[in-house]
Amino acid sequence: MIPVLITLGILLLIVISTASIYNGLVTLRNRFKNAFAQIDVQLKRRYDLIPNLVETVKGYMAHERGTLEAVIQARNTALAASKAAASNPADGAAMLSLGAAEGALSGAMGRLFALAEAYPDLKANQNMLNLQEELSSTENRIAFARQAFNDTVMAYNIKREVFPSNLIAGFFNFAAAQLLEATQSEAERSAPKVAF
Repeated sequence: MIPVLITLGILLLIVISTASIYNGLVTLRNRFKNAFAQIDVQLKRRYDLIPNLVETVKGYMAHERGTLEAVIQARNTALAASKAAASNPADGAAMLSLGAAEGALSGAMGRLFALAEAYPDLKANQNMLNLQEELSSTENRIAFARQAFNDTVMAYNIKREVFPSNLIAGFFNFAAAQLLEATQSEAERSAPKVAF
């Protein structure tokens, strides 16, 4: 009778440990999905500000149409990449695509702001100043949300890779999550300069 009780006790301990590890993996996976949702909120805010910025600049920079169109195209590409990544934040390809699209958008915004420097009336426009402040604030929020997302992805990936969690993660198909990394060059890594 004692060997049966010991065997049942060991099986119960294995079941409890497995359930605990599984629940921990689910919790961490949901945390990184929530962290991406926070990034998505801030990206949508930025995407909503960009058309207003382009409309404000358009009257002053009519002959810079190519730059304005490049900003809108980059914004639309980034918005589409954001939607794809939001549908499945665990999809590494979608996260890489979002990083590349965000890099292209930052580059286009940087070129827009560099051109805007040549227009004194634009630099004094109150609407432009307000939009610059909103974009700057949004860029800071995005950076904070990306850091929080990458921290939660790292915690999740560590949990799914260490023993014995890796056995449970493999059995229940907990895939590795992709960090949201900048893909632009070192010169483009900084947020677009929005101060005039």
